Amino acid sequence: MSFKQTVTLHDGTPMPRLGMGTWHLAEGRRPERQEIAALRAGLDAGITLIDTAEMYADGGAERLAGRAIAGYDRSKLFLVSKVYPHNAGRGRLRRSLEASLARLGTDYLDMYLLHWRGSIPLCETVTCMQEAKEDGLIRNWGVSNFDVDDMRELFAVPGGDACAINQDLYHLGSRGVEFSLLDWMDAHGVPLMAYCPLAQAGVLRDGLLSSPVVRRIADVHGVEEMQILLAFVLRRDDVIAIPCSGDARHVLANLRVRDIELTADELAALDDAFPAPSDKEPLDMQ
Repeated sequence: MSFKQTVTLHDGTPMPRLGMGTWHLAEGRRPERQEIAALRAGLDAGITLIDTAEMYADGGAERLAGRAIAGYDRSKLFLVSKVYPHNAGRGRLRRSLEASLARLGTDYLDMYLLHWRGSIPLCETVTCMQEAKEDGLIRNWGVSNFDVDDMRELFAVPGGDACAINQDLYHLGSRGVEFSLLDWMDAHGVPLMAYCPLAQAGVLRDGLLSSPVVRRIADVHGVEEMQILLAFVLRRDDVIAIPCSGDARHVLANLRVRDIELTADELAALDDAFPAPSDKEPLDMQ
């Protein structure tokens, strides 16, 4: 079975399934030129989806992404950013959006997300998102860090069912979305966008990269352990993944996921080593 390159959003828009995240970029951990080179290496290799947020490095990640995409054909890119919950209301959402556009050096976003739930009513946020879409500033909108009850509440709001994406933390060691959320999203045609699919190179869950099961499967496929983590998340055709790296070699290594098809026995072994929760629990955000 060949790797499915895109998911189709509710309005027929194709969205790439493999992208690049920018969380923790532009924080001085590496030289800026190295992080820009990493993003451009991905772009040159055909990874056209970049995810960012006004929160990341206090807008610095958006500026970094803007520098990276300068000179590329905007129409071939898929840019995603997010608004702080306290900015997701009347007046403030538009100002945040315009500031994000300015930092990215573009006049529209392909997707704009509410970063997490706050005190502003969902109905107000939905109205603001719809207005931004009608004005051509965004092509689609969605949410992030929403669980199943949040999604139900959102879809009960007039216009809430226009939500195109829900972005949640999801990796082999954090499978809370599998308990009830993924089934609900499947039933309502909302794809999952998985952030930290590599568990921040294993930092978010002890034992992932050192797992004998993960190592054995990686050896069988001739890839690194992190590519097995990515393949696990992308085993479902309705999931998008946005691994983040400021290293061009790591970005390009992620492309190998397109050639990895985990067998039923391999998936069973991973499931046995890192089982999904058997009861409802709060979703991880870190």
